[in-house]
Amino acid sequence: MLPKPLEAYKAVFFDVGDTLMTIPASRIIMQQFLASRSLHRGEEQVGDLFTEAFRLFYYGKQLDPFEVCTPESDRAFWMKLYNYILEKLGVQEEKWTEDQIHECCHGMYDLFTGPEPYQLFEDVHESIIALKERGLRLGIISNFAATLPTILEQKGILHHFEPVIVSTLVGLEKPDPAIFHLALERSGLSAADVLYVGDHDRNDIWAPNQAGIDAVKIKRYDYHSGVGIHSLRELLA
Repeated sequence: MLPKPLEAYKAVFFDVGDTLMTIPASRIIMQQFLASRSLHRGEEQVGDLFTEAFRLFYYGKQLDPFEVCTPESDRAFWMKLYNYILEKLGVQEEKWTEDQIHECCHGMYDLFTGPEPYQLFEDVHESIIALKERGLRLGIISNFAATLPTILEQKGILHHFEPVIVSTLVGLEKPDPAIFHLALERSGLSAADVLYVGDHDRNDIWAPNQAGIDAVKIKRYDYHSGVGIHSLRELLA
């Protein structure tokens, strides 16, 4: 259910992770990466720990208004998350050195910020084409590594979006409403002209609302709660 009919907007802006694309084999990829470093653990254990860590560190993250978002701060955030996973997997008992842990965490960061593991959701291509055919402009506002434009280009969709606002490239991150104000400034649109679509209650619903932007939640997974849509196709219904 959209806040207003789609025709009332001039543009639709999107979150990216778990909205436009995902890593469908993240558990297997991480398990194989760790196994290549002689840390052999079950796929379910690795996957459950990643989910636990992501919910703890990302969904529970408190924004520091004085902290500038940079490629370095993004890497540092994920280092803490990967360190947590490795500790829970018992690397201390495996006698890993600090250097081994450091190298492994950085390796996982580089792996998961490259284009290879990512896959667009099956409704993305057709939906963005249909939205553009209806005369809507498309944009992106995402908390992501600085590699996001390269990933989107490799997936064949970067050219559909303007502006592309990436937290690590602009020094702002959701849920700071300033990142949405920046997107409006760069697009030349007013808040009333834009509908935002994302999967995170605070980052993608509350934050754009603070900037006067209507937002709709997309629920790609069973653990997503609340009111929202399950496919981008529902924007066009």
